[in-house]
Amino acid sequence: MSANNALHIAVLSGDGIGPEVMAPALEVLRKIEKTTDLKFRFTEAPAGANHYRETGKSMPDSTIKLCEEADAILLGACGLPSVRYPDNTEIMPQVELRFHFDLYAGVRPARLIPGVPSPIVGADQRGIDLVVIRESTEGLFASMGKGVVTHEDARETLVITRKTSERLFEFSFRLAERRKKRGRPGGLTCVDKANVFKAFAFFREMFDEAAQRHPEVKTDRLYVDACSAMLVKRPWDFDVMVMENMFGDILSDMTAGLIGGMGMAPSADIGDRYAVFQPCHGTAPDIMGQGKANPTGMILSTAMMLDWLADKHGLESAAEASERIERAVDKVYAQGIKPMEFGGKNGTADIGNAVLAAL
Repeated sequence: MSANNALHIAVLSGDGIGPEVMAPALEVLRKIEKTTDLKFRFTEAPAGANHYRETGKSMPDSTIKLCEEADAILLGACGLPSVRYPDNTEIMPQVELRFHFDLYAGVRPARLIPGVPSPIVGADQRGIDLVVIRESTEGLFASMGKGVVTHEDARETLVITRKTSERLFEFSFRLAERRKKRGRPGGLTCVDKANVFKAFAFFREMFDEAAQRHPEVKTDRLYVDACSAMLVKRPWDFDVMVMENMFGDILSDMTAGLIGGMGMAPSADIGDRYAVFQPCHGTAPDIMGQGKANPTGMILSTAMMLDWLADKHGLESAAEASERIERAVDKVYAQGIKPMEFGGKNGTADIGNAVLAAL
């Protein structure tokens, strides 16, 4: 933490609706600052497709340096379908940051907020409150930019290492333990395809070894296809799930769909020292500049950031502020706020202002 006791936050607003959802999230943090002993110092920096279009780089070195020096990193959304690298892949600073800072634990909560519609019958009574933990630096994504394409075929290589998997599982068990202390079941499910691939059998073997070190956590093991079917039937049966990168990429989007949509879903990519917090949604260029974007996922990502900073620095006030933000979001949805994302009339400003008022 900074010498002046202000938490230094690197702000990368990104592309498309990224800056639009970032603005109310920063206002929420400023409101927290006025009503607690917490202090923030925000430094904005460029990253994304627009910066690549202008300079040929997704991020300047100054942005990386800022992120190295900051206490936490807030990211809006990056990338535009029309701006691509020469190999036709999109500009994705969010993925580059995961590799650069070794952010191996992708934390994707999915909690159904009161008043938000879910496509799952019974969810409004039973509730949904689960977390997908996605390994974020290996798996199939380890091949990003390294795949081999010929006229006849294309090959990508999946990578799972002991070093990263063991850290991932320790993180996952600790999170399950923390959730149990907060009233959740505290169970942990390993999601894999160990019946087909040796790499996933290796993954499950390391999970089993970690489970022996955490006997107080109830564990389960599921193949990813069976898990997918169960998630859309009984999502309330799940608590914490841990899985390989690509599986997590897919299932975290599906679980976001269970709680109202991508605009409702926060996320974090966490390593041993650094962490990035961002909404799960993309840049949505089709609604950019129209005030329609749902800032809830971005606002809840700031709550995740505060909870992480509380744990890292022992700041009880940051943990309390995180809970205040979640309660404020719950309150405005229970009172009838309805984003345009799922058929309502409330845009970015309406939602942001409502959360500020509830704080």
